[in-house]
Amino acid sequence: MNLVKFYNQIRTVRSRLLQIPSAYDCIIPRRPCSSNAPSTATQNRDKKKCSPRPPISFGQPMPVTHPHLLGEFELMPGFRLPEFQARRKALLALVRSHTGAKEHLIVVPSANKKYMSDKIPYVFRQNTDFLYLSGCLEPDSVLTLEVDGEGNEKCTMFVRPKDRHAELWDGPRTGVELAPVVFGVDEAVNVGELKGYLTKYSFGHPSGMVWFDEKCCDLGDVRKIVGDVGKLEGVRSPAGLIHKLRLIKSEVEMELMRITCRVASKAINRTMQESRPQQSEHQLFAKVDYFCRMGGASYLAYPPVVAGGANATVIHYVNNNQIVRDGEMVLMDAGCEFGGYTSDITRTWPINGEFSEPQRILYEVLAQVQKELLGCLQHAGGETLDQLFDTMCLKLGKYLQEVGLIPKSAQGVELGRAAYKFCPHHVSHYLGMDVHDTPLISRSIGLTPGMVCTVEPGIYIGKDRRDVPEEFRGLGLRIEDDVLILPDKQIEVLTESCVKDLRQLEALVSGR
Repeated sequence: MNLVKFYNQIRTVRSRLLQIPSAYDCIIPRRPCSSNAPSTATQNRDKKKCSPRPPISFGQPMPVTHPHLLGEFELMPGFRLPEFQARRKALLALVRSHTGAKEHLIVVPSANKKYMSDKIPYVFRQNTDFLYLSGCLEPDSVLTLEVDGEGNEKCTMFVRPKDRHAELWDGPRTGVELAPVVFGVDEAVNVGELKGYLTKYSFGHPSGMVWFDEKCCDLGDVRKIVGDVGKLEGVRSPAGLIHKLRLIKSEVEMELMRITCRVASKAINRTMQESRPQQSEHQLFAKVDYFCRMGGASYLAYPPVVAGGANATVIHYVNNNQIVRDGEMVLMDAGCEFGGYTSDITRTWPINGEFSEPQRILYEVLAQVQKELLGCLQHAGGETLDQLFDTMCLKLGKYLQEVGLIPKSAQGVELGRAAYKFCPHHVSHYLGMDVHDTPLISRSIGLTPGMVCTVEPGIYIGKDRRDVPEEFRGLGLRIEDDVLILPDKQIEVLTESCVKDLRQLEALVSGR
């Protein structure tokens, strides 16, 4: 859709004669008031002023309402309508290439609101597949994409209608009338009419193939409707195809990944700098959350791990309620969400600004392993994420042998298994709109320019381990960076500004 045409449509929604005089003056003008025509009010000597209509309201930020967040013509930070429309066309092309069917209907639902108690909601986060294709941040919505045997395509948004009472409590809605213009779709329909719409489609297209991801659908009524209409045994999930599109980032997505990683890196640096013995893990959690938000992030990308001392040996420790004592290390795994894209960083540092000798030995081992893993991405041993994991096990095993934590006799597969006991998680995952992004994409495929992944080796030694010297027990470390895969076997470490060099860490924390 031509961008000028887009805002011209917003300026004149003919059915209601709405006018928007400029991109930053989204107000419905006053009703016409003729001074020549006599009026009852004039005759009664009770002349009434022409009152303005209320401003047009949207269910999410728009350039006219949030110019500090969105540039002109943007639907999401950095994204204009053509990018969302191109994604939808690409998905339709993918589904057509995957089956012999000529007619297809794709149903992609939004997330719904979730409540912590009675009418108190959690912060709403949109279903990322739906957001990727629609740009819509509103709950209880559905996007449908259709293509017929002749290649004609249609995109429909099912949205909540305007409702003054509901909007009084929950905020404005874009509504059926403005949705086609705002989201660049062919038609918008009241979400309450979804069943009738799909029933009509099933009768009109008896051989049409229905695509719907039942497992990840939050909207129970939509699951039932699609099940009744589409005969779920014949319905296929489009999630794998959507993830295939999401895996390779566009230029705008790459820039947003740079920003979210930069914000999180600065926040973690500030948190490390302000950390002191006897602070609680919860206080450190609060600091990284604060610094991320002050840097422009919407919120943290996930509940962070803030683990002091032996808590760091619990890989997904999120209680964050213990005091960090002098002489202990802190393992912080945190990231933020900016413009719908997430970062994921882990740093480990001594709370008092100085590594003890056992801590230093393990940190140097881990830093060397991570450095070598970054160096082999897209090369032998790092052409896929699974290869990178195998490489990590061997390299970690080799260095742990050198410091006496793994027997010298262990070789090959045995060495890798021994190392896995010290780091029992994968060394990488894809990153993007979600932290563990595009989980349906195999980690055995070749790395391709445009992908973003993590590199996160760790060492975890429980207090009850008896096969290592006592001074190493209860120590947990992880170093994690986010990496953009570039052409010509190059990489860009998006989190490079987050301090991890041992000496720089000590200087940052101690204030030297």
